[in-house]
Amino acid sequence: MVTAGCRMLRPLAVLVCLCLFPLTAPEAGAQQAFAPPQNLRVIDTPSDSGEGLTVLWARAGYDAPEVRYQIMLGDGAEKKMVAEFPADSHYVRDSRWPWWTRVDRPDAHQFNLKSGKGLELKNGTPYAVAVAVVKGAERVEAAPVQAVPAPNWVNWNQMNNLLLVLLFGAVVFGSIRAAKRREIFLRRIPGLDAVDEAIGRATELGKPILYLTGAGDMSEPSTIAAAVILGRVAKRVAAYETDLLVPHRDPIVMAVCQEITKQSYLEAGKPDVFREDSNFFITTDQFSYTAAVDGIMLRRKPAANFFMGSYFAEALLLTETGASTGAIQIAGTDSDHQLPFFVTTCDYTLIGEELYAASAYLSREPIQLGTLRGQDFGKAFILVVLALGTLLATVGVLFATDLPMIVLDLFKDLK
Repeated sequence: MVTAGCRMLRPLAVLVCLCLFPLTAPEAGAQQAFAPPQNLRVIDTPSDSGEGLTVLWARAGYDAPEVRYQIMLGDGAEKKMVAEFPADSHYVRDSRWPWWTRVDRPDAHQFNLKSGKGLELKNGTPYAVAVAVVKGAERVEAAPVQAVPAPNWVNWNQMNNLLLVLLFGAVVFGSIRAAKRREIFLRRIPGLDAVDEAIGRATELGKPILYLTGAGDMSEPSTIAAAVILGRVAKRVAAYETDLLVPHRDPIVMAVCQEITKQSYLEAGKPDVFREDSNFFITTDQFSYTAAVDGIMLRRKPAANFFMGSYFAEALLLTETGASTGAIQIAGTDSDHQLPFFVTTCDYTLIGEELYAASAYLSREPIQLGTLRGQDFGKAFILVVLALGTLLATVGVLFATDLPMIVLDLFKDLK
C-alpha cells in the first residue's frame, strides 16, 4: 500500500517542483555552444492601438554584456537592422507590462517594435522579423518569423484601473446609502460655523454681504465649489432679506451664479426679494477688478466678506481692504500660495479640501455627505497602499525577488 501511494504521489511531487523551481537556462553560459536565438516568436503587440510588434526569444547561456543581439526587420526579400543591444538586457521582467498580460516567462527576452524614430509599421502588413546574435567575429541568425500588426479593442494593461474605479464607486454608493439611513459625523469647521454669525451680523447692521468666487472660470473645481457654497449662503441671506453683492470677472461664472442665486431665493420662499443685479460683471483684468471691488468695500462697507475659489496676487489687496472696514471675513481656497495671506487677514479660512467639503457641511444632504465620506475612505486606502507599496518594493530590492510585483502591479498606472 505504501509503494502504491508513493507511485501516486510521485507525479504530484514533480508538478510541485516544476512550479516552485521552473526550468531555466544553464548557469554555465561559457560552456554552452554559440547558437542562434531559440524559441523565436513575433506577435502583434497586445493592448495597443496598432503599428507595433513584440519579439520574444529564450534566454541563452551566453548572454553577457560583450555579446549583442540584433533585430532584423523586413517586409519582403530585403531586411534591415532596426535595433542592437547587449545580450544581458531587454527581458520580459524589465517591460512595463503587468504580470497578468505578460506573454512569456520573466527571464525571456522581449523587444517591442513600434512606429516612430525612423521606423514605420503599418497595420495589416505582414513583416518578417529575425534575431541575430553577435559574439566577436561570430554572427548567427535565427530563421525569420512573420507577424502582422493590428489595433486591439481592449487595453488589458489597464484592467487594474477599471477594478479600482469600480471598487471606489462601490464605496461611494455604499456611503451614500449609509448617509440616508443614519447621521454621519463631520469634523467641525469653524469657518463654516461662522457663516450664520456673519449673515446675522450683516442683517443687524443693515449692511450688505459681499461674496467673491475667485479668479478662475467654471472649468476649475475651486470655482465650482465657490458657486455651490454661494447657493447655500444665498438661501440663508434670502431668509433674512439681506442685500447680497456678487461681483464677477468672468461672464460665464456670472451667468451660472445668477441662476444658482435665483434658485436659492426660490427655495427659501422669497423669489420676490431676488434682484438680478446682485450678480454683476466688472472686468476680466486682474487688478482693474481688484480696484473696483476695493472701491465697493470702501463705499458700501459690507458687514461680511466671503472669498471663495482660486486667487492670485489680488488676494492680499482684497482682504486688507476688507479688514480695514471691520467686516467679518471668511475665505476658502485651494491656492496654497495664497493661504498665508488669507490666514493672516481673514477671521476664518477654509484650507484646501475644506472648500470642497463646505457644501456638504452646510446642506447636510445625504448624497453629498456620502460622497464626502467615500472620498475619505478612498484617501485612507491610498495612504495604506503607499505604505504597503514602499514596504514591498524595499523587500523586493533587498531580497532580489519579483514576488512583490504581484501586488505592486495592481496599483500602477499602466499604458
